[in-house]
Amino acid sequence: MSTYDVILSPVITEKATKLSDANQVVFRVTKDATKPAIKKAVEELFKVKVTAVNTLRTKGKIKVFRGRRYETSETKKAVVTLAEGFQIDVT
Repeated sequence: MSTYDVILSPVITEKATKLSDANQVVFRVTKDATKPAIKKAVEELFKVKVTAVNTLRTKGKIKVFRGRRYETSETKKAVVTLAEGFQIDVT
């Protein structure tokens, strides 16, 4: 898996922006990405030192809008903790 294939996009929400105070950044990643692969990709792409990677998966849900059913897609996010002195500006 290539470095560019692991990380899909940064997550820019109020909660993810608040995590930047704790030196953490949130990324959407592919479903089959592992923690070592995510760490390697972030270090290579942004030239930073990563101390920890936490991942979470959200299952797709069935929703109803105007009487029509649809299913939201499954996603995987990675919360990357950076070493002191390093910073990523995703905005």
